[in-house]
Amino acid sequence: MKRILLPAFACMLLASGCASIVSRTKYPVQIVSAPDQASFTITNRKGLEVAVGTTPATVMLKSSGGYFKRAIYSIKFTKEGYEPRVVTLESDVNGWYFGNIVIGGALGFLIIDPATGAMYRITQKKVEGVLPQVTSSIKQESPSLRILSVDEVSNEMKNQLIKIN
Repeated sequence: MKRILLPAFACMLLASGCASIVSRTKYPVQIVSAPDQASFTITNRKGLEVAVGTTPATVMLKSSGGYFKRAIYSIKFTKEGYEPRVVTLESDVNGWYFGNIVIGGALGFLIIDPATGAMYRITQKKVEGVLPQVTSSIKQESPSLRILSVDEVSNEMKNQLIKIN
């Protein structure tokens, strides 16, 4: 029995990364806003849209942005009558990743944990977008040009005209 367990345990340690064993690659993040019912769009570091919804919501986000790249997300909040806001969410290095050094798992340190994304984690459980209300409710009209003949102008306006030579 010991002859089977010891090699099996050794294979498990050599064939996987430390963070891959005890961690995960996707994390739940709660998306909230003030005021509620704001729309949100989440894009990754490549600019690709990964989630869309209305607050409050919970989304699952990958902790890795690629091989040896941590995830960086841009979360844009919008709601009519409020100014839009953009909040950044970044993953950080998972402490379990350094367990590869202790165990001697070079394979896990250089290949498995970086490739699976377990090298990183998202520690922020909640992202809040605070949207300030738009202060001006007056819609500004674009200036327009109106051409009049001299006969259409009032005497008061005629007195203000400047002759151009």
